[in-house]
Amino acid sequence: MTDRRSPLDEVHRSLGAKMVPFGGWDMPLSYGDGTLAEHHACRRSAVVFDVSHLGTVRVTGPSAFAVLQLAFTNDLNRIEPGRAQYTHLLDPDDASVVDDIIIWWVDLETFDVMPNASNTDRVTSAIEEIARTLPEAMVDAGDVTAERAILAVQGPMARELLRSVAPEVADVARFDVRRLEWKGVAVVVAGTGYTGEDGVEIAVPAHHATELWDAIVGAGVTPAGLGARDTLRLEAGLPLHGHELGPGITSLQAGLGWAVRFDKGAFRGRAPLEAERDRGPSRRLAGLVTEGRRPPREGSPVLRDGKTVGVVTSGNFSPELGHGIALAFLPVDANEGDRFTVDVRGTLLEGQVVKPPFVR
Repeated sequence: MTDRRSPLDEVHRSLGAKMVPFGGWDMPLSYGDGTLAEHHACRRSAVVFDVSHLGTVRVTGPSAFAVLQLAFTNDLNRIEPGRAQYTHLLDPDDASVVDDIIIWWVDLETFDVMPNASNTDRVTSAIEEIARTLPEAMVDAGDVTAERAILAVQGPMARELLRSVAPEVADVARFDVRRLEWKGVAVVVAGTGYTGEDGVEIAVPAHHATELWDAIVGAGVTPAGLGARDTLRLEAGLPLHGHELGPGITSLQAGLGWAVRFDKGAFRGRAPLEAERDRGPSRRLAGLVTEGRRPPREGSPVLRDGKTVGVVTSGNFSPELGHGIALAFLPVDANEGDRFTVDVRGTLLEGQVVKPPFVR
């Protein structure tokens, strides 16, 4: 199957980006100066990512709220229109996290549900399936991913640099969602991101994406690719679907029980997750820091007293800390400060349990 291309594909290629397949899309891994430079630019100034590969499922109608309440783990009653919320879609049989999602509550009856790239169809199908269980539900769910691009502007100077391009966009607060205009073009902006830094994500009609990208880069914001996005999110201790979340992994095992509201009532996958809560998860996700520049890698066994007791789900060299960091599933009795060994293809790395984020 041919990978899909972002509305900004030609822009990336003109900048000399290294393009790679990701979640069914052809996306930039890095640009000329490389991942390390882009990572540091985000921590010290500001970068712009093209995250158009993320899905947008637009859910509208008088029953939209009720359907999403039944579909996802978090409780929309805890927010209001004009806010965003992190949540999970669970497998109804074993409570595995099918996807982790940000919901942009745009207005009273309009929600933009933002799945990961490869899960858009699954999320759309789940919403439609739940809508069919509600008698006379008045709701429409449609994949509008192809209609827009999404630009994520992240970093301590993100808002300052954006202000010269679009002052109202720069003023959208953390986890707020706003419909705005930029040069007469309707955009939706959320104060969300995936780097551990401040910033916003901007949904812009596909045919205006290049113009907005050029304006943002022209203001001094550095283009950044998926390589930096991954090292940044790992330093921030943020999960990645297919690594810390996915088949066989529940919200509770991943340490994300705060995104589950059992007190709201029914939601898809509630029964098996409640059963796991009552008996206690068999493992838990934790942070590990290792000595030296060689990093742990995904799939590396984690050893205690010479026996395998866990596995690394994401590992890399931390550009900010100068040593290896990892997220790993460990026994539930693992505590901060405990020592473990990570086996990276026969090389043993000494590691210590820490509580993420690794970089604050």
